[in-house]
Amino acid sequence: MPRPIRAVIDLAALRHNYLLAKRCAGSARAFAVVKANAYGHGLGLALCALGDVADGFALLDLAEARALRAAGIAQPIVLLEGFFEPADLAEVAALGLTPAIHCEAQLAMLERAAPATPLDVLLKINSGMNRLGFTADNFAAALARLRAMPGVRGITLMSHFARADDEVGIGAQLTVFKTLTAGLDLPVSLANSAALLRFPEAAGHIVRPGIMLYGGSPMPDLQSAEAIGLRPVMTLASEIIGVQEIVAGQQVGYGGSFAADGPMRIGVVACGYADGYPRHAPTGTPILVGGRRTRSLGRVSMDMLACDLSHLPEAGVGSPVTLWGEGLAADEVASAAGTISYELFCALAARVPVSVREA
Repeated sequence: MPRPIRAVIDLAALRHNYLLAKRCAGSARAFAVVKANAYGHGLGLALCALGDVADGFALLDLAEARALRAAGIAQPIVLLEGFFEPADLAEVAALGLTPAIHCEAQLAMLERAAPATPLDVLLKINSGMNRLGFTADNFAAALARLRAMPGVRGITLMSHFARADDEVGIGAQLTVFKTLTAGLDLPVSLANSAALLRFPEAAGHIVRPGIMLYGGSPMPDLQSAEAIGLRPVMTLASEIIGVQEIVAGQQVGYGGSFAADGPMRIGVVACGYADGYPRHAPTGTPILVGGRRTRSLGRVSMDMLACDLSHLPEAGVGSPVTLWGEGLAADEVASAAGTISYELFCALAARVPVSVREA
């Protein structure tokens, strides 16, 4: 039989989460962010769940955009980082994509290319994130250049919030954005998942929900996914493949980072960092064995990790294990490992078999 690890993708949960985002968006259109292979969930699977309901899609890679069009997706597709070289523009135009324009180099490429089929674009404003986008010093000139280009049809103003997920919020950035765009009668796209849920005043005309679609809270320190009404989409599951009985002082795993303080039963799970489980997850990271909560022990190995079965006498070889997902929030596992659920999802290894739950 194959190794027992597997990931289960719940398409009904993904659809539910999108429709929740759509309700939060009010009159705004909700473009599903499916970059990074739909946050590790599989771009094709995301289309199965969202292809007939999403107002649009947002991603990074031209090849992924090509795959969406090949799959019959007719809705708008946003390239969140735009194009990277002049050769991209012919296909961007042919596929009817909407690129973000965030720098002088892209403006120059677009001016030189002058695509025969006019493009809709997103003009990105750096309102305080300080990654991509035009600042107060060069935004007006960039907008004027885009408006003068015959190859540009429609312009949407966009920005991205750095702290929508914490107590600082979006106030300072929203003020910068509104100051720069005052008097401009152009559509706006600002809100990611956290802003959509916390700051309805930033909804604008297009919202860009990402992590919430996949069942992760965009602000787990403030509100859990369950409290928001989100459902887990990815469940990473495996089984116990071995059991050891140890006594006080005996150690578990590489480096002996965990030592028993008394008699213990140790379960060995067929899951390790080569499967996408975080190597840095410490002793105490929660997992479920047979639906009951326990903790990891010692250092995560490439193909295995250990857990505490001392209080689970019924557990043994073959007992089902949930690493995250249904019954155990990925946000909680991520927090214990010092990371975020985005990283857990995106790190799922290609060697892990994926099955689909339709309903």
